[in-house]
Amino acid sequence: MSTHRPLVVVLSGAGISTDSGIPDYRGPNGLWRRDPEAEKLVTYDHYMADPRIRRRAWRMRCDSPTLRARPNEAHRAVVRLERSGVPVRVITQNVDGLHQQAGMPARKVLELHGTAREVVCTGCAARSAMAEALERVRAGEPDPACDRCGGILKSATVMFGQALDPEVLGQAMAFTKAAEIFIAVGTSLQVQPAASLAGLAAQHNARLIIVNAEPTPYDPVADEIVRDPIGTALPALLAVIAEEPGAA
Repeated sequence: MSTHRPLVVVLSGAGISTDSGIPDYRGPNGLWRRDPEAEKLVTYDHYMADPRIRRRAWRMRCDSPTLRARPNEAHRAVVRLERSGVPVRVITQNVDGLHQQAGMPARKVLELHGTAREVVCTGCAARSAMAEALERVRAGEPDPACDRCGGILKSATVMFGQALDPEVLGQAMAFTKAAEIFIAVGTSLQVQPAASLAGLAAQHNARLIIVNAEPTPYDPVADEIVRDPIGTALPALLAVIAEEPGAA
């Protein structure tokens, strides 16, 4: 008799990385609430049109804790679940790469909003390491241009005003529909289309668990809501799931 292990899909938002020293954006103390002007730095039209915005954006990237951050216990707990033999896929709204740094295989992580660890040319689409671009900024280039074509460089993240990669979104929807357990952790579930994945999971009869300090629009359709701190709540939750017997 074979034992069926349910597919667990984890949708992670900024809240999973706050213990790593990366602030969230929309929480009570989030960046957009503290400095609404900062939103322009990650809005595509403003960024492309205004060199002053780009220069400020590069200074922000130099000061950002993202590249210095290290995975925390919540990231490691997801990896432990995957290594226990449970099929796991991560769909993340984060751009910090901490799931992969914790040991999650890159092929099992979908980065809905791209990655802050690379830059991409808006002209020729060439990609290179963010660390290299930041070295140029620190060496005196306030708005470094593409080495290949001279085009404008931006982080390889999805800025406000840009569409998500349709292939990545399609994969995320496929995993969501197949999920038997869907855990939304550290996300306000306010940014579409990522937020709608929670509703999609519920429609396809997944066990929907929301782990978030603040209420979300999808709480009414959740099977379980956890308000406890993510750094302790998620490891405890995933440890229980790892021990649950599979359906024969």
